[in-house]
Amino acid sequence: MSEVEKTEVLETMEDALDSVIDIKIGDTVKGDVLAFDDNQVRVAIKESGGLEGVIPRNELSAAPFNELTDVVNIGDEIELVVLKPIKDKENGNYLLSKKRVESKKVWVELKEKADRGETIEAPVKEVVKGGLVVDAGVRGFVPASMVEDHYVEDFSTYKGKTLEFAIVEVDANDNRLILSHKEIAKKEREAKRAEALANLEVDSVVEGKVARLTNFGAFIDLGGVDGLVHISRISHQHISKPSDALTIGDTVQVKVLSIDEEKGRISLSIKDTLPGPWDDINEKAAEGTELTGTVKRLTDFGAFVEVFPGVEGLVHVSQISHEHIATPADKLTEGQEVQVKVLSADPVEQRLSLSIKALQERPARPEQEEGEERPNRTERFERQARQAAPRPKRNNQQARRANNNNQTATYSDSTDTGFTLGDMFGDLLDSFTTED
Repeated sequence: MSEVEKTEVLETMEDALDSVIDIKIGDTVKGDVLAFDDNQVRVAIKESGGLEGVIPRNELSAAPFNELTDVVNIGDEIELVVLKPIKDKENGNYLLSKKRVESKKVWVELKEKADRGETIEAPVKEVVKGGLVVDAGVRGFVPASMVEDHYVEDFSTYKGKTLEFAIVEVDANDNRLILSHKEIAKKEREAKRAEALANLEVDSVVEGKVARLTNFGAFIDLGGVDGLVHISRISHQHISKPSDALTIGDTVQVKVLSIDEEKGRISLSIKDTLPGPWDDINEKAAEGTELTGTVKRLTDFGAFVEVFPGVEGLVHVSQISHEHIATPADKLTEGQEVQVKVLSADPVEQRLSLSIKALQERPARPEQEEGEERPNRTERFERQARQAAPRPKRNNQQARRANNNNQTATYSDSTDTGFTLGDMFGDLLDSFTTED
């Protein structure tokens, strides 16, 4: 070989050596996919002088996958990060990662979006103590105080949801990404509230869900805006607390009573959408109907008895017992079940007049013998008239005859007195019948 040829060979070898890259941990290199071995990918590192590396399955991609071929195929040129050298050269010279190259790009993109004030969308992967873990291409964390603009007791329902987040802090060196959904949630809620308010009309009936229960009522979610159903507007029946009639999550029909857009308050009613207990009272409680009821309240003048849910009738004190009683409490107690008879019903005024004694047998008077027929009022007047009529004067002859015969004289109402009942009472008896 001539000196010229030797010189050319040496120059070619030097050029080749100069073209071989010096591989260090953390460097980004390119490689060609050679084969799939034992759940890992073998690659040839370009410009390395024939060096090879392997990509473990867990370093292949940040996105979920089933098969290695879902990510790469033989012959693909891919960008990789050098993790560390491998002592066992049979498995390649270096441990490589494709996933971390993607992460580097994600960090760069996140930083650019944060600088521009842009938001990102990411799925919630885990619910942990203190907040949420999301997959933004890299691991992101949402503190509990930045999830919503109101207190949330249980975050379990957020797992799997994809939400919009604002970037609060991004630091690729510390792998630190802090996100927030609070302000976005607030804006979304305000937009929905404005839209919902615009679509609501007073006296309209709409559907909603029971969102919260309090001692004084229930808050109903109308799809972006909450309205209050006061406890007095939940049911036609009296209830002690809203939970007696409602459960969180119930779907209900409500009537819009009023809207205060300035204060953002909506007043609703559930019972106004339900059939009224007095609507068919004439059918349910016609005059003469016998019903079973419960004594709800006692007053000086009578007792209020509930005969149907939301329907109370009055038993006047005079209709409680055939006996004279000073107050209803002498015979009745609150909560007592009683049988009543309907005397009258007024659905317009929502009044129901009831009687207890009408279903009880009238007791016999003390002066009346058993089986003795009670005299009617006419007979009592005649008896009183005879007792009150003046005795006629007798002459001496009559007196002597009575004494001699030792007997008592009797006189008829007309001949002895000279007065008839009509004469003594005038037209008084004309107004009385035989039944009286």
